[in-house]
Amino acid sequence: MRVIVNYFRDIVFGLRSLLKGLSVTGYYFVHPKEIITQQYPENRDTLKMFERFRGEVVLIHNENNEHRCTGCSACEVACPNGTIEIISKKVDVDGRKVKALDKFVYHLQMCTMCGLCIPACPTDAIKMANTFEHAVFDRSKLTKILNKPGSKIMDGIK
Repeated sequence: MRVIVNYFRDIVFGLRSLLKGLSVTGYYFVHPKEIITQQYPENRDTLKMFERFRGEVVLIHNENNEHRCTGCSACEVACPNGTIEIISKKVDVDGRKVKALDKFVYHLQMCTMCGLCIPACPTDAIKMANTFEHAVFDRSKLTKILNKPGSKIMDGIK
């Protein structure tokens, strides 16, 4: 007898959950102005990604082509899969040798967009951009040099 009661109770709960799901679908069918689905790629010109979206790592440059990266390799150490490669060089500053950034190599094909490199940077030189279209036919195009040609470190950054 208890098995039969449980059977009909499960049928009632199943119908109730079905009606609840249909009510949500019906609401958006009746109120079409509240559609949140993006029609990509037709809306590529007007599409705005959320600020919290993590697309790829970028090295921030100002209008004078200066960046804040000291070449300390903290982001390289924090990266769990070797996506970031810092190539540094020794430069002469006031008669002493100082480590400076030569190349900031970013391997996008290996990046998991975890964002662990961002809080590891002591000078806030890098951030996650909102770009999301990374499809290419040649895999070598996913390896990027993030520091621009001729860029240098900002004054006052040590």
